[in-house]
Amino acid sequence: MSEPTVLLLARADGSRVATPFTAASLGAFDPFKDDRQMAYNGPDGVSAGIVHTSGTLDSDDFPHTEVIVVHAGHVVLQSETQTLELGVGASAVIGRGTALRLQAHADTCWAFCAVTSPSANPTPGLTALDPLDLLSPSAAPEPQILIGPTPQCRSHNAFEDDATQLRVGVWDSTPYERHGRPHKLHELMNLIEGRVTLLTPDGTSVEVNTGDTVFVPLGAPCAWKSTRYVRKFYAVK
Repeated sequence: MSEPTVLLLARADGSRVATPFTAASLGAFDPFKDDRQMAYNGPDGVSAGIVHTSGTLDSDDFPHTEVIVVHAGHVVLQSETQTLELGVGASAVIGRGTALRLQAHADTCWAFCAVTSPSANPTPGLTALDPLDLLSPSAAPEPQILIGPTPQCRSHNAFEDDATQLRVGVWDSTPYERHGRPHKLHELMNLIEGRVTLLTPDGTSVEVNTGDTVFVPLGAPCAWKSTRYVRKFYAVK
């Protein structure tokens, strides 16, 4: 089995990425099964990739939890109690068990991270992520892996699911650099502001710029280098 690696899912400018995608669904009841392109599909129910779609799609009981970041077009999400309108750069969480209507403009595309857990209790509802969310101090990387000063980090979880241990929210940090290590969690990242270089053991560097979305699987070895302030949406499990 090949070692997990950093996967660039989508660029803000719409340019082509080198990541290989495979047409696949998240099961028979996946409402996006005809439009989903998978970059990662793990044995623990975590997957990531992109969806290209348009028109109206309905799900009486959304079968998994999905975090989306819109990269092209426009999406309207409607539950029984909420309506979210998402333009390019917007992000939201669709909770497992939501009665959902999705309306997408032509050529709409979003990057996603999904968690499939058939035995977990439903967490219905829609959660919009606010890029300007108020943040609280959070832990910095371990001192032994840092190269240079300890950064100041902050975060806020906008969505938490105890059953699957999925947390979604906003994080920021002052610039820092750290040595490579296996990633401790699955993580979808979309940069709201800043630029990051992720370095893999073979010397490959992945430049993640403002508006780009990247997925780092659990165990994927990578180093981090940022030379200016960074703010991002995250989904970790």
